[in-house]
Amino acid sequence: MDGSKKQLNKSIQFWLSVYLSAAILLVAVVTGALSFVFAFDEAHELQDESLRQTASLIDHVPSADEIILVNGNRGSDADSDLLILNLNPVADPVLFGLPDGLHTLDQTGAKYRAFIRTLPDLSRIALLQKTELRDEIANDSAIRTLLPLLVLVPILILLVTWLVQKIFRPIGVLAREIDSRGDLELHAVPEKGLPQEIQPFVHAINRLFERVAQSVQAQQRFLADAAHELRSPIAALSLQAERLEACELNPEARERIIRLQKGIDRSRRLLGQLLSMARAQSNPVVERGPISLLGVCTHVLEDALPMAQAKGIDLGMGETTQDAVVHAEETEVFLIVRNLVDNAIRYNNAGGVVDLGIHHEMGWVVFTVEDNGPGIAQADRQRVFDPFFRVSGLEQTGSGLGLAIVKGLVDRFDGKIELHDSARFASGLVVKVFFNKHPKP
Repeated sequence: MDGSKKQLNKSIQFWLSVYLSAAILLVAVVTGALSFVFAFDEAHELQDESLRQTASLIDHVPSADEIILVNGNRGSDADSDLLILNLNPVADPVLFGLPDGLHTLDQTGAKYRAFIRTLPDLSRIALLQKTELRDEIANDSAIRTLLPLLVLVPILILLVTWLVQKIFRPIGVLAREIDSRGDLELHAVPEKGLPQEIQPFVHAINRLFERVAQSVQAQQRFLADAAHELRSPIAALSLQAERLEACELNPEARERIIRLQKGIDRSRRLLGQLLSMARAQSNPVVERGPISLLGVCTHVLEDALPMAQAKGIDLGMGETTQDAVVHAEETEVFLIVRNLVDNAIRYNNAGGVVDLGIHHEMGWVVFTVEDNGPGIAQADRQRVFDPFFRVSGLEQTGSGLGLAIVKGLVDRFDGKIELHDSARFASGLVVKVFFNKHPKP
């Protein structure tokens, strides 16, 4: 029962076409049957009228050579449409005894339709016609009345199917328009050209979009405000820690100061990522122009080089790298590259390798970051894009926002991101970011 309801709900257009077509066929069958019966009866009536009119034209007894006899003793033309018989009370006692008018007779095993008439000289004649021939004529006439209906019904079914598709087309267009939107494209659905029956549903969707947009904006404001407000106390704590480090301290206190500074640095980095996330999730659509991906990578490498050198990591561009132009906002591309490079350095082993690469695939510009670190387990590769998720078992602890920020930015310009095992190193990870060469406007 639930399956049938689900199927009906999934294919209203199909079932509406089926029901309307079935109704048309039912009406056509009933109409055709009634038309056939009426046409058949009318053909018989016309033939009866033809017998009457033919008999009224005879005003004397036909001569012997004009008479077409019914039985073989008098000579007969069994294939004749019309038989005219000069009735004799001795030879045809049954026919002679019938009153004037129409009769159905059974003569020599064959059925006839007869019209008996008494002439002015009191002689009597009978006009006979085989019912088999009459039925054949009536059938032909009735079938000819059905031919227009047989042609019209398929045309009508095709027309109804086309009309149903045309009526439902705005719904399909509306569904595709909503489905093609990004996560934060919450502007109202245009109502122009929509059927009146769908407009209440569209009103409800627009009101829902409005409420969701308000909720998202409130969350973004809270996130940005909280991160911004926390900057000042974190900066003050960092300043105090630096002043305290300059004082003469015993080894145990100095070790605790170092731990405190590392904690403050992690907090500062977390606040920076929260602000980046708030900007990445902001609702306004930014101007996206052609950006040199290699140029962005160069700037990121210059900024990340000191951190890489501190860990002895070999950081650079791959040998096969070539420049490519991507259609995106420069700050978005910078955040993507910076977060991926920062993660690769931070979670790699000391003395490791981090290589950046750019190449082309079918319809895509692909940016890659490959390292020989511990990598990410297959089971965690979907969850690492969730905010604040941290992979267990790593020495370095992070905020869990880097890949979430990258995923949000990639989704904004209809790109995609994939995680793969490194093919160059025994262990490691390759992060691939796909930029569409022909993004939607």
